[in-house]
Amino acid sequence: MFIIFKMKPIPRRKFIRDTALAGGALLMLPSLKACNVTGTQSTANYFVKEFGIDDALCQRLLAKALSKGGDFADLFFEYSVQNFLGLEDGKVNQSYGDISLGVGIRTVKGEQIGYGFTQDLTEESMMSAAATASTLCDMSATPVDTRFNLLKTSNYYPLTPDFNGIPGKSKLPLLQNINQKCFALSPEIVKVNAGFSSTLKHTYIVTSDGVKAEDLIPLGFIYSSVVAERNGKREQSFYNLGGRRDLSYYTEDVINEVARKSVTNALTLFDAIQPPAGEMPVVLGPGVTGILLHEAIGHGMEADFNRKKISTYCTMIGKKVAEPFVTIIDDGTNMNLNGSINVDDEGIPGKKTVLVENGILTSYIHDKISAKYYNVEPTGNGRRQDFQNYPVPRMRNTYMMGGQATPEDVIKEAGNGIYVENVSNGQVKIGEGDFAFYVSQGRLIENGKLTSPIKDVNIMGNGPKMLTNIILAANDLTMDHGGAGQCGKSGQGVPVSFGMPTCLVKSLTVGGTQQKGGKS
Repeated sequence: MFIIFKMKPIPRRKFIRDTALAGGALLMLPSLKACNVTGTQSTANYFVKEFGIDDALCQRLLAKALSKGGDFADLFFEYSVQNFLGLEDGKVNQSYGDISLGVGIRTVKGEQIGYGFTQDLTEESMMSAAATASTLCDMSATPVDTRFNLLKTSNYYPLTPDFNGIPGKSKLPLLQNINQKCFALSPEIVKVNAGFSSTLKHTYIVTSDGVKAEDLIPLGFIYSSVVAERNGKREQSFYNLGGRRDLSYYTEDVINEVARKSVTNALTLFDAIQPPAGEMPVVLGPGVTGILLHEAIGHGMEADFNRKKISTYCTMIGKKVAEPFVTIIDDGTNMNLNGSINVDDEGIPGKKTVLVENGILTSYIHDKISAKYYNVEPTGNGRRQDFQNYPVPRMRNTYMMGGQATPEDVIKEAGNGIYVENVSNGQVKIGEGDFAFYVSQGRLIENGKLTSPIKDVNIMGNGPKMLTNIILAANDLTMDHGGAGQCGKSGQGVPVSFGMPTCLVKSLTVGGTQQKGGKS
């Protein structure tokens, strides 16, 4: 998992959470002009109006992609504008903008993919990309549907008709407000970085079986990263809020929460200790700890890993993988969350997919290729970073449903162990499911009660085993509302979110200190 401003290739299973933004390593531009997004007032027929991408042209491109055979082909057009504005101690120190335009053309035969892309939307260049995709096969041509029907979808991130992005001039006062609030909350705050990143993306998908789909997709987040100093010792913390939203979301309440959380978390770390090391009960707090669900369990349920026999879940459909109270969902239909999608990048509507129901593994996460392999319907999980990449099965918003207990019941049942509030750097082996995560915020559990804050501790275990070891869940399912969450797979990053109720894992390995209450 990465949290990043600019999409770049992402190492396969390494993620950086909160600390990634603290460094503020961004490309610099000389002015704020790049922060103004241009675009039409509506997504309807956007690529026809702006670039002349009509049905007849799409049919010619698809015919070329299937000129040597194949099961199907598709076109993925994209125009996106991304911008970032950053402050350090109240002064603008970073401004960044990026515009991306192009089309990716895919030919599929069985499990094989031919792919070409171009940034030049002239017919000559696009035909060349289609010819590249067609080299996958050496057979007779596959016919293309002669009519394309526009897909009707739900809208999980509604925008006003004239929305064309969040300009820099609107971001600056919000960031100045965050900066002032962070310094005002404590005299121990010695440095504040605040930033606002936003993207607006137009997409247009046309398939050889007669489907076309358009979408206008917002994404953004506002954050503060603070450094506190006490008696010569420094601590830092980061917090962000956002998602698929417009400017109206970023109210005074949101600004207050971002400032308060980052400052409070940093100050808490001054009193934090390391817990004793060893095997012990671990309580995962609600919300952001769903990262563990996503990383240690969710990836193992992506169908390509199972089709290739990489995942430990490859023979587990219809079998028990958790206690009967455990239900896990991957959902593209949550309003305004990072991983929500009106339509996936293959032209499949956003859906809600139950992966584990009452402890039984019921479905994998599918794109069109894996769905055909398993003879099931696609789940709407075919996702890609941009037009330069073909889609693969990816998570959206992944969460575990809540149980019947109260959070206090779960903590009491743990007896003695640790409570995890937030995790950051981590690594996961997809096949085996082995993982290690760094706990950036948490507390000791002693005699069934939360006591001292903890830090500088790792938790280690095995994802499938952790799933079987969840023995109690509370009724407080919370989704993470941060907007910076990115998932890395196959060198691609896509926005995701996750959620979790307070739940008790019977045993995980805690890498702390050998003595109780050790100082880091």
